[in-house]
Amino acid sequence: MRSDHLENGMETAKLLWSRLPNSEANPDSADVHEQLGGSTEDEAGNVESLDYEVIENSAYREEQASRGKLYIAYIVVVKWILSFLIGIGTALAAILINISVENFAGWKYSLTFNIIQKSYFAGFLVYTLINLVLVLSSVYIVTHFAPAAAGSGIPEIKGYLNGIDTRGILLFRTLVGKIFGSIGSVAGGLALGKEGPLVHIGACIASLLGQGGSTKYHFRSKWLQIFTSERDRRDLVTCGCAAGVAAAFRAPVGGVLFALEEVTSWWRSHLMWRVFFTSAIVAVVVRTAMAWCTSGKCGHFGSGGFIIWDISGGQEDYSFQELLPMAVIGVIGGLLGALFNQLTFCISHWRRNYLHKRGNRVKVLEACTISVLTSVISFGLPLIRKCTPCPDSDPNSGIECPRRPGMYGNYVNFYCAENEYNDLATIFFNTQDDAIRNLFSAKTIHEFSAQSLLTFLVMFYSLAVVTFGTAVPAGQFVPGIMIGSTYGRLVGKFVVSFYRKLNIEEGTYALLGAASFLGGSMRITVSLCVIMVEISNNLKFLPLIMLVLLLSKAVGDAFNEGLYEEQARLRGIPLLESRPKYQMRNMTAKEACRSQQVVYFPRVVKVVDVLSILRSNNHNGFPVIDHSRSGETLVIGLILRSHLLVLLQSKVDFQNSPLPFNSRNGPAPMRHNLTEFVKPVSSKGISIDDISLTPDDLEMHIDLAPFLNPSPYIVSEDMSLTKVYNLFRQLGLRHLLVVPRPSRVIGMISRKDLLIEDNETTPALELQSTSVSNRRSDRREVDAEQPLLDGIFLN
Repeated sequence: MRSDHLENGMETAKLLWSRLPNSEANPDSADVHEQLGGSTEDEAGNVESLDYEVIENSAYREEQASRGKLYIAYIVVVKWILSFLIGIGTALAAILINISVENFAGWKYSLTFNIIQKSYFAGFLVYTLINLVLVLSSVYIVTHFAPAAAGSGIPEIKGYLNGIDTRGILLFRTLVGKIFGSIGSVAGGLALGKEGPLVHIGACIASLLGQGGSTKYHFRSKWLQIFTSERDRRDLVTCGCAAGVAAAFRAPVGGVLFALEEVTSWWRSHLMWRVFFTSAIVAVVVRTAMAWCTSGKCGHFGSGGFIIWDISGGQEDYSFQELLPMAVIGVIGGLLGALFNQLTFCISHWRRNYLHKRGNRVKVLEACTISVLTSVISFGLPLIRKCTPCPDSDPNSGIECPRRPGMYGNYVNFYCAENEYNDLATIFFNTQDDAIRNLFSAKTIHEFSAQSLLTFLVMFYSLAVVTFGTAVPAGQFVPGIMIGSTYGRLVGKFVVSFYRKLNIEEGTYALLGAASFLGGSMRITVSLCVIMVEISNNLKFLPLIMLVLLLSKAVGDAFNEGLYEEQARLRGIPLLESRPKYQMRNMTAKEACRSQQVVYFPRVVKVVDVLSILRSNNHNGFPVIDHSRSGETLVIGLILRSHLLVLLQSKVDFQNSPLPFNSRNGPAPMRHNLTEFVKPVSSKGISIDDISLTPDDLEMHIDLAPFLNPSPYIVSEDMSLTKVYNLFRQLGLRHLLVVPRPSRVIGMISRKDLLIEDNETTPALELQSTSVSNRRSDRREVDAEQPLLDGIFLN
């Protein structure tokens, strides 16, 4: 019987080898469809699916059996401690960035203002040079130290939580590069923000804490190295994303909703509690830091810095006649947002495929050129506008006219007389946070002329489009708010002049314009609505914000996808959206994988065959088959590529015999623990090039049974692709086996079978199964020419 089994195994191995795809004969196979499910772009090697499915192999079962109630309680406590540390770390990073940006910017504007009183040209040179140095430091950090720190990082983090790991996005050097790169790019006056990078920073902090630190930089904590599942790390990264939004906008509830609505693909109630706790910690730490800085201990950092624009003292109510211009704002936001997405996609596509391929020098030169252009526009355009006399001062308003640039307030004096101000300099020659505060301000009717607002809108919109995609950390929240609040204030001016009512504030329309542009560009609704209410500190505008968000999103959806979805597609991140395509209803699982060639292993396989198969393709999951005593082919599980590489590198499981381990002699010895099979986050892990084997090793065998996942998810070949899509996405799968229709049923599980009481013991548990006749009937014959598996769905 054993000789027959051995012959069957050898014949199967030969058949498998003959079916292997020839990578040399088809070099473009990666462009068709890979079992990896990665990107079809040039960066396909940098994108890899994540294994959120629990691999219930022998190592996992042994670890679960050794865990007691005390250890489980310890894990729960550690998760809450990590949530606390994520909140603290993200808040401290936000404080550092905000204080640094405010001090660099305040020092820059104050110095420039003092110089231009004597020489305009000298002031321009100093202003341009300071911006250039700050931007140069940012782009140098990104290009030479942390390439993954470029951009906002939200598309990559959204891909990670969707099941796609982009190499390098969660490393320690990416965290450092993101923090200091954001300081340079934002303080350098570029048309970008620090809010998107803060989401990435929070995710990096969460990932580093989840894996116990950084191995490369030699700081790790053993008591934190307890998470061996990608699911636990995914939950921590979700907490980090919410913490980033909470720190950026001082909006803890908005942070929770942003993580739920925009970045996560999988949610549960326990995660909601931890995310909410993390956001609350961020809010407390940030508010404590602001109270400490209010006393003047933080330099130029005072009322500005952290985004919160209090307009509670503005417009008290609104009339029915105002709904029409507010709806117009929503439509404008949808149109401009969709146009922004399309322009940035086209420019970024050209930049990534042509310009940036010329090397880091071109990236540095590009960022410096945009910095000089931005400095010329922001410094030169205010000189075109004539200075405006200050309005009559109102002692109750608390508004001083004029204000020096670099200081919080309206009515900035820029090369004007003593009692005059420059309205274009008030929004151009200022930090973006203070400029938005000026646009949102109440009781400042006619502070900005229509010509200045229109000029700023056109120029800043163009700068934001061109700047997006450069090799610096860049967020789009604040530039979007700047653009939206500008045309919102412009519409508000016409409403005030048309209705001639004293209770209408231009700042109210600026707030609605900011919400409409963000909704039209990013296509976020619920979380953005809460964020705008939290940062404006005015609950009365909630219905109006909801109105403009719904209109802007509906208009934008008619043209293209959201900003993050477009950028994820540009970066080759294959996101699975919440809803499957309509045409999937008419497709089956077999039709979707009909072009695939399934590569699988026998249970006992030679080392040379494993090495050859791993070198010949990039697949990350392989079904494992065995034969029953009657010779029938059975699928016994699925083994991952990363696990095979661990076995080849350790060599401790090599055996001379080609026979499988006999379970009658007891359980197979497990020479590995579960942590050996865990791949570090955002790194390549073990590569096939790292394997060193002798000729004697190549002739050895490996029994794969103890290391495979014996219970992978399986679907029938005639299941609709819509059901397959929902199952794949909601469970966070990487592989899904497609098999022929089963020949018999051994039972049926209903809801009551899953309602297990805590006091029930495992041996006493019996599932209510439905008996099927002919239980001993012969199993279905398997055609030798027909593959056992019709295909594998891969993320």
